[in-house]
Amino acid sequence: MEGFSVYFQLGLEHIADFNGYDHMLFIITLCAVYFWSSWKNVLILVTAFTIGHSITLALSALDIFRLPANLIETLIPITIFLTAIYNLSIAGKPIQKGIQWNYLIALFFGFIHGMGFSNFFRGLHPDTESIVAELFAFNVGLEVGQILIVLAFLILYAVLDIVLFIRKRDWTLFWSGAGAAVSGIMILEGIFG
Repeated sequence: MEGFSVYFQLGLEHIADFNGYDHMLFIITLCAVYFWSSWKNVLILVTAFTIGHSITLALSALDIFRLPANLIETLIPITIFLTAIYNLSIAGKPIQKGIQWNYLIALFFGFIHGMGFSNFFRGLHPDTESIVAELFAFNVGLEVGQILIVLAFLILYAVLDIVLFIRKRDWTLFWSGAGAAVSGIMILEGIFG
């Protein structure tokens, strides 16, 4: 059980590392269109992302499927940018009809983000012979970390909404605009940097 806790902690710390803020930015941008009272839908959304993320992390860490790291590092901010643009296009509109679409976006973009973590994970555990338990623990740690980030985000929204009566459209526009701006800079740095 000690091995589980070590990799669980690594997964948790990896998601909470502000040096890898792209993952947090994606999760926050993905959740920006939801009301704070829709926390159950948000948890399903985050889990859909984790499923996609876990599949490609496992495939890549086990050397079954791998894409060049520079391609993945370019695709990750593109997923954030596309999510932000999608959010901006539906800001102020009822989200209920688009919930299933959001789950598919989260799952698909999870595939891309999972490949981004694979190099980090392979560095932790270069032996691919006995990697399954460690992968599981690492992914559980990532999921718990993502849920904590999302819950903090939703609690912030709830408090500000109750105290300042923030309009949902304004909340979505602010966070999605921030996601688009930061990821746009990341894309340009990846291309020209």
